[in-house]
Amino acid sequence: MLASMSAAGQNWPTKPVRMVVPFSPGGTADVLARLIGRKMQETTGQPFVPELRAGAASMIGTEAVVRAPADGYTILITTAAISVNATLYASRVKFDVTKDLAPLTWISSVPMLLLVHPSVPAKSLQELLALAKRTPAGLNGGHNGSGTTSHIALEMLKQMAGVNATNIAYKGGGPTLTAIMAGEVDFTFATLTTSKQQIDAGKLRPLAVTVAKPIKEFPQLPALKSLYPDFESDNWFGLFVASKTPRDLFVRMHASLVDAVKSPEVRNYIAKEGGEPIGSTAEEFDRHFRSEVARYAKVIKAGNIKLD
Repeated sequence: MLASMSAAGQNWPTKPVRMVVPFSPGGTADVLARLIGRKMQETTGQPFVPELRAGAASMIGTEAVVRAPADGYTILITTAAISVNATLYASRVKFDVTKDLAPLTWISSVPMLLLVHPSVPAKSLQELLALAKRTPAGLNGGHNGSGTTSHIALEMLKQMAGVNATNIAYKGGGPTLTAIMAGEVDFTFATLTTSKQQIDAGKLRPLAVTVAKPIKEFPQLPALKSLYPDFESDNWFGLFVASKTPRDLFVRMHASLVDAVKSPEVRNYIAKEGGEPIGSTAEEFDRHFRSEVARYAKVIKAGNIKLD
């Protein structure tokens, strides 16, 4: 049996590989699956076929990977949403993403920005927090829907800074940005990818970043972590496989897929979309994933956040 397992790891892949995308077509995860799949087919000679399985905030596609044979022929490409859903969906699904999935590699990190409408009289993070504390009814904070990373980041800020704000949910990032540009809400968290054009046009004002270090597009912006050491959040992308995947096969898959992730085509796409290309070790990604799950679980429970 051990000999056959070793052979499986050395020879992988010998047939088409499914790359499950648990979201609707056309998004970044879908594009990344196609780009990475194309590079993998070039190097291995086997098709890597994207399979879109949207629904239940990515958990339908995630479950498909958990239930598939742990033989290296089903891979999950997903986002930071899985770190939130590990807690939000814990009572609704019959699996545990931290036990039933193995993080393979961290593809990229997409920072979020704390944004305000230009009419808000705050030119810095500290001024915004002071304004929120002296506003009796609190400010209005917009987010992309219950359990999204923008929602969790908003709650994280409220809890760590001790400020009051009314959460206003929208159906996705586009409607949220439309709302803040119209002055319906005072502030929001949005990815660099979706907000840079509006920032450059003066329609939005960025005050801080949610990742630990400055970003090259706006190096002057402070990290929220500089004020609140536990504040860190990004809309990352990563690859997972079933946790029971044999170790030698897992190692072979990681080496091959990281080469694809680090290819110029994939890196250039990530950079164009406002992200930071990574291509981490499995151990680095595992540590990051577990720390995200723990951090978000604390925020979700403290804020009594429920699914819509």
